[in-house]
Amino acid sequence: MAGNEINHVELILLGLMLLVAALAVLAKRLQIAYPIIMVIGGLLVSLLPRMPRIRLDPDVVFLIILPPLLFSAAYQISWREFRRNLVSILLLAFGLVGFTVYGVAATTRWLLPGFDWHMGLVLGAVIAATDAIAATATAKRLGLPRRITELLEAESLVNDGSGLVALRFTLALIVTGVTPSFAVGVWTLFYLVAMGVLIGLVIGVLVYRIQSRINDSPIEITISLITPYVAYLAAEAANCSGVLATLACGIYLGRRSGFFSVHARIEGFAVWKTLDFVLNGVVFLMLGLQLPWILTEMRGVTLSELIGYGALFSLIVIGLRMLWVFPGAWLSAWFRRRVLKQEVVEFSSRSVFIVGWAGMRGVLALAAAFSLPIYLHDGSPFPQRNIIIFLTFCVIFSTLVLQGLSMPALIRALGLTEAAKTTAASDEEQLARLAMVTSALNRLQQLRMQEGDEQAGLYDRLQSEYQRRLIEIRDAEPGSGHQPAAQQRDEARHLAQELRNVERSVAVKLRNENKIHDELLRTLQYELDLLDMSYADEG
Repeated sequence: MAGNEINHVELILLGLMLLVAALAVLAKRLQIAYPIIMVIGGLLVSLLPRMPRIRLDPDVVFLIILPPLLFSAAYQISWREFRRNLVSILLLAFGLVGFTVYGVAATTRWLLPGFDWHMGLVLGAVIAATDAIAATATAKRLGLPRRITELLEAESLVNDGSGLVALRFTLALIVTGVTPSFAVGVWTLFYLVAMGVLIGLVIGVLVYRIQSRINDSPIEITISLITPYVAYLAAEAANCSGVLATLACGIYLGRRSGFFSVHARIEGFAVWKTLDFVLNGVVFLMLGLQLPWILTEMRGVTLSELIGYGALFSLIVIGLRMLWVFPGAWLSAWFRRRVLKQEVVEFSSRSVFIVGWAGMRGVLALAAAFSLPIYLHDGSPFPQRNIIIFLTFCVIFSTLVLQGLSMPALIRALGLTEAAKTTAASDEEQLARLAMVTSALNRLQQLRMQEGDEQAGLYDRLQSEYQRRLIEIRDAEPGSGHQPAAQQRDEARHLAQELRNVERSVAVKLRNENKIHDELLRTLQYELDLLDMSYADEG
């Protein structure tokens, strides 16, 4: 019996992985953000006859899937832009979350039968946080300006923590029936947030010191995979926010990424990119598979009533966000200009509208809904639990799928599509490349003076290579009259790629003729792959 169950689980996992790969290919062909395609694909597959019901386990989401996804996103986030947009991020991640929680409570008590103030607070906390992966994947795919993309990403990362903190507060009101005093509430909130961030930073410092003393890529990558779980579980054990601890740890280590060895950086990038893709694909596919399971739990309400409630509640959630973002953008600009004395480039009204429209919910919201207890402390059933789960799914479908699919046309209509590389980004790249090559040439001259002419040929070759790169960089300056450096690099890349392909074919031919060992072939291929990656990074 156990063997049959294991085989059944293996087949389901294999089927999910095949679906993820197939739907990812379809998303790329259709040029639609893959989270949207995954949800739609999962929903369609769930309607097939004899399809097994796969329930989304909140423990699996919170303890297994969420930590590495949060850590990876935080590791890659730009600390410069995070710090620059901190006021806007806090207003969205904490202010908007609070506004959503109370706004949902204030409206649902009048519009949805069976909901009182406390039940509305719980429902608002469940759907308050936006989804980091959905918003980022969609924004980047659509070519939104980098400022908007980075703001959406940072907001959705931080409000994962603030949303779950809000859920703890509101859930306690229902389960225990005790309303904490204002002072107790403020202290609890401070502890959950501050201690979570502190634990994340402490774990980050420890990992940084350990990793700095290791120069073995498999061990380094293994530690990096363990780190988010350590930060998350340590914070949860201290009864504070594991999400904020994981974010703090990821941001800290992301600022100190240079401690990885060369091989660990190259191999770790591939490992984490694959892990991100697999986990995200599975969770969004699972999201779509939940509808039949959710509908089987609904009793005493007709399908037309459910659809009406779902549409009404989705409009409420979308409307609350749109109501917040415009005064929030003004308040953020005023605070930065008047209080922090910063030079502020304000978001246009069109950009603010897109920020409001891009409030997509995802798997975290549904996992939070599923995590609601079935029974209260007195043994009575948790009120409206199934309705909350259904309404959460409706909000996810409306904001992720419907709003997500409308985004390309909306962005084009508002004229917000950004070119592949902005002028500011090109200027930064020009500055960085020029500074790097100039410093390397200066150091080469110093070493040559110390060594004398014993290695004159070696120094001549290196100096010639760096001077060539310096000329290419300077030729990219406006008004230089030369072919753009980017075009030169493209031509050089294509030519060098063709030559490396020749080298690969010769190496494989020698292996097939039994003239070299397979291990040597893999070593030669790895060296060529490193050159491929270096040329790709330059592009």
